[in-house]
Amino acid sequence: MPPGRAALSVTWAALPFLTLGYATPFTFAAAALWRRSAHLLVSSAVYIGVFSLMLYLLPDIGKQDGAQQAVGVLLFLLAVVGCGHAFLIRRRVFDPHGLAGIDNEAVVERVRRQRLLRVKARELAASDPGLAKELRIGRPDLPRQYKDGGLIDVNHAPVEALALLPGITAELAARIERVRAETGGFVSAEEMSAVAGLPPQLTGDVADYAVFIR
Repeated sequence: MPPGRAALSVTWAALPFLTLGYATPFTFAAAALWRRSAHLLVSSAVYIGVFSLMLYLLPDIGKQDGAQQAVGVLLFLLAVVGCGHAFLIRRRVFDPHGLAGIDNEAVVERVRRQRLLRVKARELAASDPGLAKELRIGRPDLPRQYKDGGLIDVNHAPVEALALLPGITAELAARIERVRAETGGFVSAEEMSAVAGLPPQLTGDVADYAVFIR
């Protein structure tokens, strides 16, 4: 789960121990009201009962034999057992759907970064094709250090790299390579689709990852 929520869940679970058991019924009651869970409702009712009994016995400490021992046992239940119980269920309270390990935001950010890298690499290729070739933009088949976001240089990449384009099968990649050799290359995804006879529905996806360095 996110760091902030994880810290909050630990604090919540530690409250019974940190307050010597006095906050235990309120800790579970708050969670029960939040999550509307039968387990939490029963647990909070039990801890409220133990807490009420402890308060009832407090005035008798020193007056009745065994009262102090009974209060000590009840405080132990509230503080130690309650704390252990809270730690056992804290993920169910703060992550009831089990989504803590799924960091969708990081995935979205990674995709956005890759898009931006493709835009920057494509701009560089348009302004300085020679430098783009030296940086091996669009050439995943060659060792390189420049990050281009997954671009494929349609005019120079081998058939294996062309097959990495979205929707491009090995057969279509071979056709692109053959037509490229006959025509000398392409200037856009639209031209490539038209000349090579690619399915029209692939043009948009291919354009997002293709670069045409001359």
